[in-house]
Amino acid sequence: MSKQSESSKEVESLRREIEELRARLAMRSEFLGMVSHELRTPLTTIKGSTATVLSNPSVFDPAETRQFFRIIDQQADLLRDLIRDLLDLTQIEAGALSVDPESTDVAYLVAEAKDIFLRGGARNEIEVDLAPGLPRVEADRPRIAQVLNNLWSNASKYSPESSTIRVTALEKDAHVEFSVIDEGRGLSADRMERLFRPYSRGEGEDEERRIAGAGLGLAICKGIVEAHGGRIWAESEGEGRGSRFTFTIPVSEQAVSDAAGSDYGVQGARPEESATILAVDDDPQLLRYVRNTLTEAGYICMGTGDPDELPHFLEIEQPDLVLLDLILPGVSGFDVMKRIRQVSTVPVIFLSGHSGEEHVVQALRMGADDYIAKPFSPNELVARIEASLRKRAVFDYTEVREPYRLGNLTIDYMEHGVTVSGTPVHLTATEYKLLFELSVNSGRVLTHDQILQRVWGPEYSGDAQLVRTMVKKVRRKLGEDGSNPKYIITQPRVGYMMAKP
Repeated sequence: MSKQSESSKEVESLRREIEELRARLAMRSEFLGMVSHELRTPLTTIKGSTATVLSNPSVFDPAETRQFFRIIDQQADLLRDLIRDLLDLTQIEAGALSVDPESTDVAYLVAEAKDIFLRGGARNEIEVDLAPGLPRVEADRPRIAQVLNNLWSNASKYSPESSTIRVTALEKDAHVEFSVIDEGRGLSADRMERLFRPYSRGEGEDEERRIAGAGLGLAICKGIVEAHGGRIWAESEGEGRGSRFTFTIPVSEQAVSDAAGSDYGVQGARPEESATILAVDDDPQLLRYVRNTLTEAGYICMGTGDPDELPHFLEIEQPDLVLLDLILPGVSGFDVMKRIRQVSTVPVIFLSGHSGEEHVVQALRMGADDYIAKPFSPNELVARIEASLRKRAVFDYTEVREPYRLGNLTIDYMEHGVTVSGTPVHLTATEYKLLFELSVNSGRVLTHDQILQRVWGPEYSGDAQLVRTMVKKVRRKLGEDGSNPKYIITQPRVGYMMAKP
């Protein structure tokens, strides 16, 4: 790559950063104006009620006086909740939000949160639908109750009073996936892009809504979930068609141990113990911060600021996970990611000062396991590493099975190897994961969305063309004719399947 080309890319990147900063400053200014309004409203009501009672107390009978006190109490609660949300958001933005996860039963967690919500005067019925046999999760119970209550409150505001709000939970990829589903006004694609951003506000929304309902509550939900090592996202088929908010929480260490079996080894039982983490970042202070955090958490941590040293570390040290900075000297973290995936399937978590959705999507599309925006707290960093290692431990355990054989095709799950007529087929990590999902589910059709979410992640729901393109590449490498395939069978307008061996 020429110096001129690199310089142009740096200028363009700097321009985007400046534009993003200006937009955030404008949103922050608007946010401060909204906070001022939201603080004054309950204060005005409290002051008015107090002044009315004190001005001439003998005029009011006890019932009227109690009503004024009820108003004061309600408005004081609004102020308390707003101040709590502001403090939470401040901690999230500083990367200092503290969570204290413990092994928790999912049914108890949801029931506890539901009880809090209903005691708050909820106007909608909550229907709970939990999959049977769910594992315990690593959750800070008050914080996850806060997430569920924020999502239920959000759903209630946009749904008819007679409608039911559903909450579901199912196990997926070493996480439990919670969804809150409503029958309300739904979301436009433009609105969904801004939902979880602090200080953002949708156009044309009710000006009298509480500030938490204007986007602050969802930003807090995102911060809490990510501090647990999970993800949160929203889905909607369009305006007037309801919404689904989904977040994930890692299963507990004991659940992973039970899944892997007592004789599976240390990594299967507790994937975070004695794991070696490689941090690649050119900032010495950040490397020191990461090393201290991970060493204190019980990891073996190595660090380098030179991406050219990666091949040595991957071959000799064989780290269990790589933390990779997005901006490195003379090279993009995305280019480094390509090099890693050519030689290794080691889990990779990006660290970046860029929090834009396009960077997250590109990183996950390239095969990264996670993406953490700076600044981040020690709790969030450790939680995300634990979640990635647990997911890998469960994934590795599922591979302890007999090879898949169909005609001349053999997939050796233990060796991560694919051969056709005995000749090795070289696949990328994503191509192998696609073939893995189809083969372990042989005999049944996986829809485009199921493949997207299992191979690329929930952010890719609806992108059927991405699946078609990847299937075409895998078919080409397997040497099969797309018009008459032997291995990957197309189910028109539905998805793909592989036959049972």
